[in-house]
Amino acid sequence: MIDFDCHAHVYETVTAVAGARYSPATPAPLQSWLDLQDQNDLKGGVIVQVSFLGTDNSELCAALAKLDPNRFAGVAVVPVDISDAGLDHLVDAGVRGIRWNLVRGKAIPDVSTPKVQGLLAKLRQRDLHLELHLEGPRLAPKLPQLVDQGVRIVVDHFGLPSDPDPKRDPMIRATASLTDVSMLYFKFSGHYRTAFDVMGHAHEIRSRISDQHIVWGSDWPHTQHEKETDFGAVRALRDAWGIGSDGAAASELYNINF
Repeated sequence: MIDFDCHAHVYETVTAVAGARYSPATPAPLQSWLDLQDQNDLKGGVIVQVSFLGTDNSELCAALAKLDPNRFAGVAVVPVDISDAGLDHLVDAGVRGIRWNLVRGKAIPDVSTPKVQGLLAKLRQRDLHLELHLEGPRLAPKLPQLVDQGVRIVVDHFGLPSDPDPKRDPMIRATASLTDVSMLYFKFSGHYRTAFDVMGHAHEIRSRISDQHIVWGSDWPHTQHEKETDFGAVRALRDAWGIGSDGAAASELYNINF
């Protein structure tokens, strides 16, 4: 066990890009997250690009430049037609994956199109993973095709379950139907983004995929749920969800080796 925070957001400013659906009231400074790491005996983590900054990853790269690349990494948001040079710049900065934030009806990219296939090829060439933030009922029918692309797929926030009964939940049923889950990972994070207790879902997911493919994230600063929880509370849930050692997943997804 290395107690690695695989999902946090860091931003020194809150100037949202045009069309952003949400903008927080206050910044989430890097030093504040590092202080929480120290207070909770964590050894490293991943900064995930926030939605309100769009594909401008400059704040993410600035934060990574201040951190030990052996302990910290980033996940960026990029346009589907990002150039090789643009992606290489992010990789050099410490980015180890890209994120598709598709909640609230945002269109799901068609992975069969040449443009998306081009992006996936760039990810494969650089051993980058694809992180998906998408409601379970919309993600479930796409999952078989996604895990067949030769790219590691990381499902955010338990897959945003939709059914209180984990055995009936579309996302978990889709996971159970897969014959090969070697490219599939789950983030146990942001439980408060689901309207019901996800403890049963956590145990059901763990019965379907290897514990070495499960990581925990604080989802700090808990945007839009700041009054419902805090870092200490979500840190305590890490053990309650039964997460074991995250060393293998941290190495495979983020090139973190303590």
